[in-house]
Amino acid sequence: MAALDSLSLFTSLGLSEQKARETLKNSALSAQLREAATQAQQTLGSTIDKATGTLLYGLASRLRDTRRLSFLVSYIASKKIHTEPQLSAALEYVRSHPLDPVDTVDFERECGVGVIVTPEQIEEAVEAAINRHRPQLLVERYHFNMGLLMGEARAVLKWADGKMIKNEVDMQVLHLLGPKMEADLEKKPKVAKTRLEETDRRMAKDVMENGETADQTLSLMEQLRGEALKFHKPGENYKTPGYVVTPHTMNLLKQHLEITGGQANNGICFLRFDDTNPEKEEAKFFTAICDMVAWLGYTPYKVTYASDYFDQLYAWAVELIRRGLAYVCHQRGEELKGHNTLPSPWRDRPMEESLLLFEAMRKGKFSEGEATLRMKLVMEDGKMDPVAYRVKYTPHHRTGDKWCIYPTYDYTHCLCDSIEHITHSLCTKEFQARRSSYFWLCNALDVYCPVQWEYGRLNLHYAVVSKRKILQLVATGAVRDWDDPRLFTLTALRRRGFPPEAINNFCARVGVTVAQTTMEPHLLEACVRDVLNDTAPRAMAVLESLRVIITNFPAAKSLDIQVPNFPADETKGFHQVPFAPIVFIERTDFKEEPEPGFKRLAWGQPVGLRHTGYVIELQRVVKGPRGCVESLEVTCRRADAGEKPKAFIHWVSQPLMCEVRLYERLFQHKNPEDPTEVPGGFLSDLNLASLHVVEAALVDCSVALAKPFDKFQFERLGYFSVDPDSHQGKLVFNRTVTLKEDPGKV
Repeated sequence: MAALDSLSLFTSLGLSEQKARETLKNSALSAQLREAATQAQQTLGSTIDKATGTLLYGLASRLRDTRRLSFLVSYIASKKIHTEPQLSAALEYVRSHPLDPVDTVDFERECGVGVIVTPEQIEEAVEAAINRHRPQLLVERYHFNMGLLMGEARAVLKWADGKMIKNEVDMQVLHLLGPKMEADLEKKPKVAKTRLEETDRRMAKDVMENGETADQTLSLMEQLRGEALKFHKPGENYKTPGYVVTPHTMNLLKQHLEITGGQANNGICFLRFDDTNPEKEEAKFFTAICDMVAWLGYTPYKVTYASDYFDQLYAWAVELIRRGLAYVCHQRGEELKGHNTLPSPWRDRPMEESLLLFEAMRKGKFSEGEATLRMKLVMEDGKMDPVAYRVKYTPHHRTGDKWCIYPTYDYTHCLCDSIEHITHSLCTKEFQARRSSYFWLCNALDVYCPVQWEYGRLNLHYAVVSKRKILQLVATGAVRDWDDPRLFTLTALRRRGFPPEAINNFCARVGVTVAQTTMEPHLLEACVRDVLNDTAPRAMAVLESLRVIITNFPAAKSLDIQVPNFPADETKGFHQVPFAPIVFIERTDFKEEPEPGFKRLAWGQPVGLRHTGYVIELQRVVKGPRGCVESLEVTCRRADAGEKPKAFIHWVSQPLMCEVRLYERLFQHKNPEDPTEVPGGFLSDLNLASLHVVEAALVDCSVALAKPFDKFQFERLGYFSVDPDSHQGKLVFNRTVTLKEDPGKV
């Protein structure tokens, strides 16, 4: 009955029924929201309107210091705080002023209490922003970044309602430009896109300068918009949500600053491996991760392992027991699973007994699963007394058989951060439920407490990214290994030919957010094309070849043709290819009976050969016994000696034979892990045509000395990378991405 009452209460605040039910699953959040709504109703003496309800929900879900609940509810109920910017400022204020009492005068000034923003002020601020960008607006029209206008108006009117600013921007832009025309609906030209990116870069630089951390060269992290720019300053850990202040906090932070020198931006970055489970850790995985980090262009200040600190972690576990905050438990694994489980019958065993039993665990006197060390706390998700240590008799890849008990991630992560004096510990969103144990454990031991920052995982459609599921794909033979180019692991993307710059650019464009993001693969591929277009030299290759004999070849021997490496910028050099009486073209570039609109080689329809300055015209079709076209006989003429042909095609002469691997999506559906979309599971969704191997492709001899991972644009075909399977006399190419062409181009 209580749940039904709460559901009715939450929907009356403006929450959808689905959102209300999700809230009820979080006991801490639902209790705080219920208390906030009850207090607001007492203040108002009437029902709560939706705007107030939205703010109350924002307060309940983001407030960690429950002592401030009544104080902030009173401001919301009385409409002194009535916008989202004011609420954000209020939450920030109580986070950064954890000690009593609250200076109400200072609080109200910092939160814009009493500040009234009139529609006239919004109109003037938007008009001023538009006037500053009027020339660019008139050129780019609706392709202009309207967010820039809203951002400038918000900078002037900090407490203005965001929706009112957006509506005003929309109205004034419509008045200036008129209704959208067909050209406004087309994809933004690349030049305008580059200008937008430069604007974004300047905006990011301005933010960093306002934070007094600007640098002449913006790193990737500084480019990433969103949450990354909200990091707390060194020593101000207590300003972050949920951070627990103890009597020792300020002194520990002071010591931390003395050790680190206050570094944050332009500071140092650790790469640490959580090697706490000897059954799952293999040295090859750590080596591969280090290789990928280096490939992406990053050099960690130091590479460390949780196992580096096993001795200290054990000593702290003993100290936890001494403080009555941990105990040895004999419940089995299946009894510990799930949430809201009953307390362990060994939770209150004497401290001295747990010390003796923990020492016995270390000495190998318990079998696996027979005993664990558990911490006395309840996590956000309702999980009670998480395990700190368990027994495992598997040798560790770094420490050998020195230990038979190993710490868990819940126990290890925050303490290793503390040892290394980390300022910002970055992890993905699924670890948010562990934040309370993170703070609790550091404070329980009276050690420096860093801050864990969670951000959304970046996922891609038509892919699986979990280690367990990729292992299944490898085990079933669906893919060759972790570096199979159809996967989206970093090592697979490298093998396929994705440049690291493209991956960094893609991440920068997506930005860092707390929300989980799932992107279409073609957006990543667009970043790949942008980089390869400027870095991959051109070559010519023929996948399905057709032999062409030029009966009136203009020379007694083959000609040397100079081909630009980058046709758009011939200052980047040329390479030489032979042009002989026998050439090979794509079989699809010839049709004996062409359909309407076909522009390449056909009877009565000559075609140009790229880079040669010659046009060929069909004279004879040679067929085999079964009627299949085996070769063509043509004549040639100078391209400037007659009418310009409708098309120019690529070709090869005296070519190298190579293998070409063409990749398509590994899965048929966008979300192969979604049971509603793929009821049979992700392994049932495999695309059986995801790999097509052309074993006898032909490529021009300019690539003869290419090495693994060298990249080329095969004209009219796409971008290709040399695969490590290549060996002397046989090159293997992976198609990285296709060319960006109109689907209807022939």
